[in-house]
Amino acid sequence: MIRVFLLDDHELVRRGITDVIEREPDLTVVGEAGTVHDAISRVDATTPDVVVLDVRLPDGSGVDACRDIRSAHPDLPCIMLTAFDDDDAQQAAVLAGAQGWLLKDIRGAGLVSAIRQVSAGAQLMDAELVLRARRRLLDHPATDEARLTLRESQVLSRITEGMTNRQIGVDLGLAEKTVKNYVSGLLGKIGVERRTQAAVYGLTHANRPRP
Repeated sequence: MIRVFLLDDHELVRRGITDVIEREPDLTVVGEAGTVHDAISRVDATTPDVVVLDVRLPDGSGVDACRDIRSAHPDLPCIMLTAFDDDDAQQAAVLAGAQGWLLKDIRGAGLVSAIRQVSAGAQLMDAELVLRARRRLLDHPATDEARLTLRESQVLSRITEGMTNRQIGVDLGLAEKTVKNYVSGLLGKIGVERRTQAAVYGLTHANRPRP
C-alpha cells in the first residue's frame, strides 16, 4: 500500500484528490494539511511514502515545504501539483528535491500513475528543466573545496545526482545507516545544514570525474 500525504490550502481540492486516490486498491491518503507549518509536523507523524504539494500556500511556498520535508526525510519523494506553469518555480522545485511537477488539469489516472512511479524511485521532472537548473547553478562562482574523504566525495557526488540514501547505499555497497552518517559528516565539513544545499555545493564543484 502506497501511503500519500496531501498539502493544499483548498479543502475541496484535497477532497477531490483524496477521492481519486482512495479509489485505487494500492493507494491511501494517510494525512493532509492546508499550510506549510502544519505539513512539516504531520508528515513526521503520518510517515507517508509520497507527498503531493501545492506550490502556492497561505504561509509560504510548497517548494520551501518540499525542501524542508526532503531535508528531514531524504528518501521521501515529493510531487508538486499546481495550477501555474512557472519555469522559475519548476527550477526551484528541482533544487528542492521534487520528483515531479504536475498541473492541476491532469486527469486522475495521470496523478495516480505519477504517485506510483515516484514511489518506485522514478524522476518525473523534465530532463531539460533539470539541466537548465544545474547550468544556472554552475554559473555561480565556486568557493574553496572542503577537505572531504574519498567516501564522503563519493556520497556527495551521488547526492548531486539526486540519489536517495537507500540508492547511494546500493550503489556503494553500504548500509543505509552508514550513508546517513557520511551525509551528516560531509554537511558539517562543507558548512551547510540541508541535503539540497549539499547538492548545490556538489554542482558548483562538478569539475572533476565522479569518484
